[in-house]
Amino acid sequence: MAKLIQAPPKFLPQEWRLANQTRYASSEVQRINSERVTAESQRLVDEIEKRTQKTQKDVNKKLEQRIADVKYWDDELNRKLEELSNETDVLLTYKVRLEKAIESCNEPLRIAQQCLSNREKRVGIDLVHDEVERELIKEVEVIHGVSALLQRTLEQTNEQIRLNRSAKYYLEKDLKDKFTALKLDDYCSTLSNNTPDIKYTPNSVKIEGNSVTPEDWEEFSNTNILKADKQKNNSLTLRTLIDSILSQTAEDLRKQCETVNTAMKNRLKETKAAKNKLEEHLAKVMEEVSSQEKNIDYLKKAINDKEAPMKVAETRLETRTQRPNVELCRDPAQYRLIREVHEITTNVERLQEMLAKAEAELRGLVRSQLSLEEEIEVKANTVYIDEVLCMQMREAISINNF
Repeated sequence: MAKLIQAPPKFLPQEWRLANQTRYASSEVQRINSERVTAESQRLVDEIEKRTQKTQKDVNKKLEQRIADVKYWDDELNRKLEELSNETDVLLTYKVRLEKAIESCNEPLRIAQQCLSNREKRVGIDLVHDEVERELIKEVEVIHGVSALLQRTLEQTNEQIRLNRSAKYYLEKDLKDKFTALKLDDYCSTLSNNTPDIKYTPNSVKIEGNSVTPEDWEEFSNTNILKADKQKNNSLTLRTLIDSILSQTAEDLRKQCETVNTAMKNRLKETKAAKNKLEEHLAKVMEEVSSQEKNIDYLKKAINDKEAPMKVAETRLETRTQRPNVELCRDPAQYRLIREVHEITTNVERLQEMLAKAEAELRGLVRSQLSLEEEIEVKANTVYIDEVLCMQMREAISINNF
């Protein structure tokens, strides 16, 4: 039993000293290594702290630069939006001008067509295709042409307003996105290590698949601005065209209206002159009718006046036939009485022939009088149509510059 329990081995003093030296050396090495690690840790902490601070400063700088870029494009977009909005508002006033111009064509067109309809009521020889009718037909064609041109211009204006609003929509959408981005980046720029609501978000450390490059981002806004500029310039060009069209069409309508009025005044003057001439001839004819009637009465009286001389001559001849025997002589008195009867008969026949001619002329004068009176009525009807129905109605025509 005593043999089973052995005493621990004994070491030599040298071994003991060596063991102590070894432990001293080992602990010294460990201490030195620990000091080195501590020093390196401090340096690493300082280095990482500086790098972290530098990185945060760089990130803050990048955020500030990004915010400045977004604000720049935001200002550019806002400026273009204001320009386009103002241009669209002005173009809307041009649209109203076009609508008023189109509406203003209705009354001149109605009047021109009514004048043509009224002039169809002329009668007889006065129902002529004259200069007035040709100019009225041309006026109707001009008004139709002007109305069609204004209508096409209005459609073009509506399309341009639609394009302006489309470009404005994309500007506003871009501005809305930039407002959101600016708000988020402003928030990010205010975050610091001491901000209370910062947190870990591991899933955020990535590049979104639908993200774009800065170049694409700038190109997107630049494209919207270029589109807005293009539509604004197109709108300016269209407004210049509208001004020209409104001015030219008003001038064309005014010129044709004046041409019609001048033609109508000239025709009215001509018709009145013809009517006055007819009235003058009617007065002369009526005077001649009266004269001819007196002449007929004078001829009838002359014929009647020859009855007594005829009776005297025939009575003398009849009485002288009662002379007795040789006294029944063919003396000069007898021959002269016979010639007297023949002369009176011949003269009465001449007077009757002249009476027939006078009565024929009177009938011709009466027919001429009736014809002149009828033609004067025709002219009076034409004057009434042109002067009262047409000219007075045309005074209501007003050609305005819209």
